[in-house]
Amino acid sequence: MQSGFAFLEAGSVRQKNVVNILIKNILDCLKGAIIWWACGFAFAYGDLSPVPSAANKFIGWENFDNFHANWFFQYVFAATAATIVSGAVAERTQFGSYVIYSTFITGFVYPVVAHWAWSGTGWLTAYDENDIIGFADFAGSGVVHCTGGIAALMGAFFLGPRFGKYEKVGGKKVSRQLAGHSVPLAALGGFILFVGFMAFNGGSALAIVSSNEVVDNGQAVAAAIMNTLVGGASGAVFCLGLSIIMPLMKGEDHYWSLLTTINGGLGGMASLCAACNDMTTGAAFGIGGIAGMTVYWVGNALDRIGIDDPIDAFAVHFGGGVCGILLAPLFANFGIAIQPAYVFECDYFAYKQFAWNLIGLIAITLWSGTLVGGVFFLLKAANLLRVEEEIEIRGLDIKKHGEPGYPLAAQGHGWKEMSSSDEIQQKSYQKNDTIPEP
Repeated sequence: MQSGFAFLEAGSVRQKNVVNILIKNILDCLKGAIIWWACGFAFAYGDLSPVPSAANKFIGWENFDNFHANWFFQYVFAATAATIVSGAVAERTQFGSYVIYSTFITGFVYPVVAHWAWSGTGWLTAYDENDIIGFADFAGSGVVHCTGGIAALMGAFFLGPRFGKYEKVGGKKVSRQLAGHSVPLAALGGFILFVGFMAFNGGSALAIVSSNEVVDNGQAVAAAIMNTLVGGASGAVFCLGLSIIMPLMKGEDHYWSLLTTINGGLGGMASLCAACNDMTTGAAFGIGGIAGMTVYWVGNALDRIGIDDPIDAFAVHFGGGVCGILLAPLFANFGIAIQPAYVFECDYFAYKQFAWNLIGLIAITLWSGTLVGGVFFLLKAANLLRVEEEIEIRGLDIKKHGEPGYPLAAQGHGWKEMSSSDEIQQKSYQKNDTIPEP
């Protein structure tokens, strides 16, 4: 997942900022490991009370230095939540402010959300004598993608658009495309993320061999992988289709955009995180398609109101995550036999599940949005959030990192003197004033 984000974001920014975006992705992986080890895992899963009612409902407080078998798998979820933000704030953020906000997300914001939903003792899981019902999010549509997505929106909002993104033409603000420097790199990142999502979601079963006859982990893993791929494919096709149909209806130019297709696929896969292990492929196709269209609508809406999100991180992750969290209760089984005849009964399980998921979505949005938004507000007030205009225009790589992504010195042929064939070619150019075909 980290390598996929790195390539996708690197390809989607301009050449002068490639090193800046890559080091952030590298540090989300490495710095994130230290923070998750120091406090993140304990905040998320540290309350090991055998009696759920006696546990801390808000945050874990134990197990700060003990080994745990699930440490690594949960760490990559935390790193992903933080990485989502880097694309939305690309090409204009102070490196120090990146360290502050990413540390805060990995070490506190995300772990608390994970504790609420996944620890088994958090307040989003309710127990009664008949059911264990509460917020249902198998692989992180809400816990990971909505948490990171709303944080990305806060970053893009407080930073403001990149220099030159919007200009006034005839008194009207017009959005300019600040194209990334390498579509092939972005496509490679998309492919890696597609594979990563299948492991991300399939691995959330936490086992592939069943320990009892009630739960078939192997079937759950297989279903998760298949549904993730089907939903992602649907999201890509529907997002691309909408990007063609909407301009046609307005009489505008339309394009078969690769980057739109990638984002639609990622949004579809983000939506399937909620319940990919326990739904039909038809439901996965439908949810993924709705998520793909949501990615298109949300991305365009943000652009129209002047919020610059270079890789549509909010549209992909929050838009896709919301679709998964709210639609999964209506289409997933959640381990029970759904009887269509009872769909409209008020005490039907799906309605309870939808209510819990809606509550969880609102809580996650307010928690992450308020805390991360507050951090960005304070950084902006202290003039620590955004780089100087000259550095932004000329690029962050040289001034901030001393390492251009594509050094000119590395692109020469290394010969001080031209060979005889080079001299002949040069004389030919001067004589004919044209460059011969290679």
